[in-house]
Amino acid sequence: MDMSIAALSVNMHLAQTQQDFGVAVMKLAMDTSTEQAEEILQELGSLEPNLGNNIDIMA
Repeated sequence: MDMSIAALSVNMHLAQTQQDFGVAVMKLAMDTSTEQAEEILQELGSLEPNLGNNIDIMA
């Protein structure tokens, strides 16, 4: 009986460690995505505001 309780405990701790690692990786990915989105918005904000407003359709 003691062996099965010990094995269960080890498995539970392993599962918790795997879950913690997964959450940490997901948080890192989300932070990276947020930073990339902010950089894209900054680049878009620095463009000339009137660019693309007029289209010359005469050829």
